[in-house]
Amino acid sequence: MKDLSEREEEPERPVEVDGTAYLFKALGKMIKVLKERAGLQQKELAALVHVGEDLVSSIERGVRTPQPDFLENVDRAVNAGGVLIAAIPDVREALKRARTRHPDWFRDYAKAEAASNAIHDYSYQGVMGLLQTEAHARAVFEKRRPLLNEATIEKRLADRLDRQRIFERWPSPTFSFVLDESLLMRPVGGTNAHKGQLRRFLEIGRLRTVELQVMPFSRGEHAAMDGSFSLLHPKGRQQIAYTENYGRPNLITDPEQVRIYAERYGIIRAQALTPDESLTLIEKMLGEER
Repeated sequence: MKDLSEREEEPERPVEVDGTAYLFKALGKMIKVLKERAGLQQKELAALVHVGEDLVSSIERGVRTPQPDFLENVDRAVNAGGVLIAAIPDVREALKRARTRHPDWFRDYAKAEAASNAIHDYSYQGVMGLLQTEAHARAVFEKRRPLLNEATIEKRLADRLDRQRIFERWPSPTFSFVLDESLLMRPVGGTNAHKGQLRRFLEIGRLRTVELQVMPFSRGEHAAMDGSFSLLHPKGRQQIAYTENYGRPNLITDPEQVRIYAERYGIIRAQALTPDESLTLIEKMLGEER
C-alpha cells in the first residue's frame, strides 16, 4: 500500500467492535509493567526474545498483536511465572474471532499479499505500506484531507503495521523492492522520522529474503515512469498486478496485462542500482559506514 493508498472514509465498522483490541492493549500494558519490574529496557527485552525493539514498543502500545510464541518468550525473559502464558488460549481465540481488517476496496489485495509466495513492488509516489515505519505511516495518515478522526488513524496504523508480520513468516515469501530515489529525499514526518524510515530500508534490505534497490535520478527516464505498482504471486495462482491512484484500486488478473507489468519490473530492476549499491547509498545518506 502506498502513501496515497486509502480513501478518506470512516472505518466500515467500529475499531474495537469485537473487543479483541482491548485484550491486546491490556496485554501490552502488562508486558510493559513486567518488563520494568524486571529492570529491563525495550531494547534489552527485544534482544532476549530475539525480536526488533520496534515490535516490543508496538505491542506495549497495543498497535501490534502479541503472538503466542512472543508471550511465551517474554514470560520466561521477565520471570512472569506463567502469567502471560496463561493468557495464550484467550489470545488464540481472540485471533480467530478478530474481524477482517482493511476497507472493502483493499481487502482483495491484502488477502492476496498475505498468501503470496513472492511480492515485488516499485514505489514511486510514496513508500509501500510493508516498508513504512510507524512514525512515517502516522505522519501520512495525519496529513490526509479530508482529515481522518483519531479512531480511524489508529485503526489504519494498526492494520498497516500488522501486514508487516509477513517478513516474520517462514517459509518466507520472496521479496524485491525498487524505490525511486525521491523517496529517500522526502522527510515525511520530520527529520527524525525520516532517519528512522531510512534505517527501516536498511533493516529490510539486509534480510536475506529481500532484494532492495534504488532507482537513482541519474538514470533519467526508465520503463515505469507512469507510477507505482506491485506484482504478487499468490500460492497456487497465477501472478497478479496491482496499481492505485488516489485510493482507486486496480487489481489486475488479465495475463497479458500482468505480463506487461512483469516486463516493466524486470527492466527497471536492470536499470536500478544493485542491492549492494542501494544499501551503500542509504548508509551514506545516514552518515553510516559498513
